[in-house]
Amino acid sequence: MSKLALHAVLTAAEGKGAELEAAVTQLVAASEEEAGLEVYAAAVDSNNPDVIHFFEIYADEAALGVHGSGDGMKAAMGAVGGLLDGAPVITMLRPFAGKGVAV
Repeated sequence: MSKLALHAVLTAAEGKGAELEAAVTQLVAASEEEAGLEVYAAAVDSNNPDVIHFFEIYADEAALGVHGSGDGMKAAMGAVGGLLDGAPVITMLRPFAGKGVAV
C-alpha cells in the first residue's frame, strides 16, 4: 500500500485568526492519538495571517479513514470548525519523495 497525503487550507472568520491558530495548536496536539498519521504540520500563510496550511501524510488509506475519530481530535476539530470562514479547501496528494519522511 502506498502512503497518502493531503494539503488543506483553512481560512479564519473575520477577526478569528489568532483564535484559529490557538485551536489548530490543540488540534495538532490531539493528533498524537492517531498512530497512522505520520505528518501533521500546520503553518500560517506569510501573506495572510488568517490562512493556515496543513500538510498531512498518512501511512495508508485506513489511517486516513479513521482520521478525526478519536475523542481528542473530535473535540479539537469542533473548536476549529467554529472559527472558519467556510469549508477547508482540501487537495489529495500522492507522496513520492521527501526529506525526513519515508514515502
